[in-house]
Amino acid sequence: MTDGTQDKPVDPMDDWASALAEQTSAEQATSTAAPAPSAAAPAAQAMPAATPAASTVFPPLAQEAPPGFHNDIGMILDIPVQLTVELGRTKVPIKNLLQLAQGSVVELDGLAGEPMDVLVNGYLIAQGEVVVVNDKFGIRLTDIITPSERIRKLNK
Repeated sequence: MTDGTQDKPVDPMDDWASALAEQTSAEQATSTAAPAPSAAAPAAQAMPAATPAASTVFPPLAQEAPPGFHNDIGMILDIPVQLTVELGRTKVPIKNLLQLAQGSVVELDGLAGEPMDVLVNGYLIAQGEVVVVNDKFGIRLTDIITPSERIRKLNK
């Protein structure tokens, strides 16, 4: 935010300091100029009229973005997220879990050939199928979940 006369941004702390100085000087002027209230006068008459603080403390909001602020997605591109590909799920009692050994088979609720779920930070964003590329597993996305579909699934 700039004031038009200078090119550097206005520091909000300067605004607070100047507003506090104005308030302090106004209070000192009122306390020295106003006579002391008499014991018979009510306390409400001794207090000066209140002025709205918003007009002196808070500058009007500018409709334009401050210099150096960009409305682009580049600001969040480096934020890491957790991508999970889920084959299926199952519930297993602890006694069966403790009996698992190398070579044990755990039955999942997903069917063979069924698309796998792709989750980002725990939210379903796509479905796909397993592929093998250079002896490594991967997933080919077959269906991207739209934001409106995600909201519908949340409501269920």
